[in-house]
Amino acid sequence: MQNSRIARHGLVLLGCGKMGSAMLEGWLGRGLPAASVWVQDPYPSDWLKTTGVHINADLPSEPAIVLVAVKPQMMADALPTLKQMGNGKTLFVSVAAGTPIAFFEQTLGEKTPVVRAMPNTPAAISQGITAIVGNPHAGPDGLDEAEMLLSAVGQVVRLTEEAQIDAVTGVSGSGPAYVFHMIEAMAAAGVAQGLPEAMAMQLAQATVAGAGALALQSDESASQLRVNVTSPNGTTQAALEVLMDDKDGFPALLRRAVAAAADRSRELARG
Repeated sequence: MQNSRIARHGLVLLGCGKMGSAMLEGWLGRGLPAASVWVQDPYPSDWLKTTGVHINADLPSEPAIVLVAVKPQMMADALPTLKQMGNGKTLFVSVAAGTPIAFFEQTLGEKTPVVRAMPNTPAAISQGITAIVGNPHAGPDGLDEAEMLLSAVGQVVRLTEEAQIDAVTGVSGSGPAYVFHMIEAMAAAGVAQGLPEAMAMQLAQATVAGAGALALQSDESASQLRVNVTSPNGTTQAALEVLMDDKDGFPALLRRAVAAAADRSRELARG
């Protein structure tokens, strides 16, 4: 990963937990020189100490990018320490949930270039998807730089307005938990039909993982893939008649679940 601005001015990673570590590993794997990265983290991991990046050292005065990956509850303490970098050319990219762009502008200065991002946990294995949106000061170049960084851990999509972040939270941000629960429920249903518990879990995990991989790699839509495996009056059709019920099936249930997550995201952003 080559970027002349980062090479000249450096990149600061504020917070290096699971998400920060996944991104850093992706950047270094793509060729970003370790010497151009400064990491600020109160509890650096043993792995981080082996990377060759600057750890808790004096920061560049005007880095190209500051990627904020601290937990939301730590934001109020961590971000003001970088106030001197605001209102300049340093781009701030935040992956902190529930922290709106306005908070960065209020803390760092209203002219600060800011990109807000919503990744999800599969980013830890470079299989995530991240939605980004920027303020006017970030501009197209800022979004390009943010996408370059975040693509190290998966796909990136661009939103047209910040309000869409709440819907993204409901679909992909919280979505992995829905899938994990589906795996649990499928395995439990298999046990109820007479399968050993470990085997039922293996079948459920492999089925969900395989179906997801097929959906990503296939040129056909999810709807068409569903049709492809549904023989008329067969076993799959019998199951889908339950799952696709308008009142009690997946469509109604997931609409309520996604709406609940999006509503909670809006509440958290309002504080």
